[in-house]
Order: sequence, then structure tokens, then C-alpha cells
Amino acid sequence: MSLTYDGILLIDKPAGPTSHDIVDIIRNSYRIKKVGHCGTLDPAATGLLIIVLGKATKLSEKLMSDDKVYVGSMKLGETTNTFDAEGQVESTQPVPDLSIETLQKEANKFLGDQMQIPPMVSAIKINGTPLYKLARKGQTVDRKERFIHLYKFLISEYETPVAWFKVACTKGTYIRTLAHDFGQKIGCGGHLSGLRRTISGTFKVSNATSLEELTTLSALDLNKRIIPMLKLSAFIK
Repeated sequence: MSLTYDGILLIDKPAGPTSHDIVDIIRNSYRIKKVGHCGTLDPAATGLLIIVLGKATKLSEKLMSDDKVYVGSMKLGETTNTFDAEGQVESTQPVPDLSIETLQKEANKFLGDQMQIPPMVSAIKINGTPLYKLARKGQTVDRKERFIHLYKFLISEYETPVAWFKVACTKGTYIRTLAHDFGQKIGCGGHLSGLRRTISGTFKVSNATSLEELTTLSALDLNKRIIPMLKLSAFIK
């Protein structure tokens, strides 16, 4: 029996592989020609990755425009050239005596509409070249500010020098940049030390399939995990 793969597959991406790696695994393991993903997660990040299959690839733009929710952690007192733990340390400063209330008060200043400058290490293209390729060569170029909106920036826990948070935001928000800017606002610098995407639009990571489980599924079992085109109207607003 020949199976048709048209719809959405929710994957809980582990740390390590790129978003494109996940697409390749699905394409090669199940011989699906049209496979894509909606909203890149950095290799070190985990969580919800929406995979579009077959005819659903036409919905990529709509799905990528949905709001997102993330949980993660920031390490204060240390900045890196990539704004996350994967980069080289650029500066270190003592972390002042801070309470979670003080941190929350500063976090609240980031709520609402704002313009954000994307980091150099990103997939945004300048004259056809991804910024991260220029960054690898040690080059820095001017980046155009992007409009974003933060609905929530909650500091959930703090144990010097690490602050754990939850962010609800519009598409195109770079949480690495937010962590860097937050550190600058505090006065001691900081970088993103962990990130997990939990929600994208109406889709939740709690309903996703792990990569480990994915690699054990038969073609028929995989098909049962796919949200078919006919049902997507209930999820896509």
C-alpha cells in the first residue's frame, strides 16, 4: 500500500541536530519528497519543530507567522560573540546582588512593541549570503532592525548567575538577542544558556514526537502521527 504524506508532523527536537537535519532524517527515512520546517531552532535549542509534508508545505509561511512561547535560561556576567553558550566569551563582569523582583522589573521594560537588531550569527541573508557565514569569517555588517512584540517575559527562577525565564513573542524574535540586551540593561552582560520552544501558534510540544521515537516508527505509524490537511483548519486561525 502506497501512503500519501500530506499534513503536519510535530517533532520535539533534541539539542544537537539542526532543524534542516531533522528534515533530512524524515525525508530519507520515509522517502518523502516534499518536506520542510516552520521556524528554525538553533542546534543547541530543543523543543517544538513543526514539519510540513507534501501539500502542507504550501502552509509554511502561515505557520511561521504564528506567535511562539519559549522557556530557557540566561547566564549573567558573561557575554559571548554569538549571544549564546555556543560562542566565544568576549567579556566577564561581576554580577551585582540581584533579587528576582529586580530582574522581573527590568524584564517588564522589554514588554510590548519594539525594534530588535538580529544577531550576526543568524540565517538572515545579506545580498544572498547568510549572516552566520559572514560571522564565521570574522565579518560584521549592519543589520536592519525588525519589529517584534513581547507579550510575556517572566523571570521564573534565579540562582546567581543564572536566571530562568518564559517568553511569549511574535515571529522573528531572537531570544539570544533578548538575553544579550537584558544583560546589558542589568549592567553586567549576559548570554542565553538554554532554550526550549514549547508552543507555536496552537501547537504544543507536549503533543510532539521525540526524534528518538520517530526513528523507530513504521511508515504506517508515522502516518498516524501526521495532522492531515482536512484537520488543519481547526488549528490554523
